Amino acid sequence: MNTIHVDVVSAEESIFSGEARFVALPGEAGELGIYPRHTPLITRIRPGSVRIEMADGGEEFVFVAGGILEVQPNCVTVLSDTAIRGKDLDEEKANAARREAEEAIKNAKSEIDLARAQSELAVLAAQIAALRKYRQKK
Repeated sequence: MNTIHVDVVSAEESIFSGEARFVALPGEAGELGIYPRHTPLITRIRPGSVRIEMADGGEEFVFVAGGILEVQPNCVTVLSDTAIRGKDLDEEKANAARREAEEAIKNAKSEIDLARAQSELAVLAAQIAALRKYRQKK
């Protein structure tokens, strides 16, 4: 069987390591699909979900809050400050954090505060979208 090794790593831990038939994730310029023997590539990734079709036919979902993707012909590495397994995503917690970010935007006292709150809101919106996508697949 034709597979590619996939590692998804956060700042705290290794989130996923295993063989896959296909990987899809949000690249900086659009959705990326990676099969075994893909052309080497290094690019930034946007917040969103990494979908891994495993060698045994199962699927794994991981939310990443952006990061770096490295593709080699036999290996895919996703590096992200924040990565959360689909099964560990908490919608209630994400929605509460989104409300806090929206409030921070309203109360921003400087351009830096506003930009920080807008960035956090974008990541949380991507996390909620990833959670919904994960639940649809289940």
